[in-house]
Amino acid sequence: MPGTFSQLLLHVVLSTRGRSPWISAEVSARLCLYIGGIVRAEKGVLYDIGGVEDHAHLYLRWRPDGAVSDLMRTVKGRSSKWVHEEFPSLREFAWQEGYSVFSVSKSQEGAVKQYIAGQAKHHRNEDFRSELLRILRAHGVEFDERYVFE
Repeated sequence: MPGTFSQLLLHVVLSTRGRSPWISAEVSARLCLYIGGIVRAEKGVLYDIGGVEDHAHLYLRWRPDGAVSDLMRTVKGRSSKWVHEEFPSLREFAWQEGYSVFSVSKSQEGAVKQYIAGQAKHHRNEDFRSELLRILRAHGVEFDERYVFE
């Protein structure tokens, strides 16, 4: 085969350090655009992004020659620096050390986008901790709960 063809779709969940509520509506609108630019610069495609004050969900297509860990290190590092520069009052802003990432079937794209779009409503009834543990279990991820939240 003369080329490489792929459709690597990912749902990524990032939390602020200590789940601090740093991502206000004002910060979120600009931060989402900035993260989209980072993903594009790294040769990925950000299809959707959203979240609430203490975490963000990204739905993206990634390239087969790039490590997800490299992308996340770049996204978190550059976006943290940008938040510090653009919002001086948020000099304590930071993402938690890790992240969660799940593969997504193209057939589930609509469900993932709907889930991300409904974050504000969703989190009226479920906190981030419960949400993440539920998603990890639904995807069959092995984990020790003692280490999931720092």
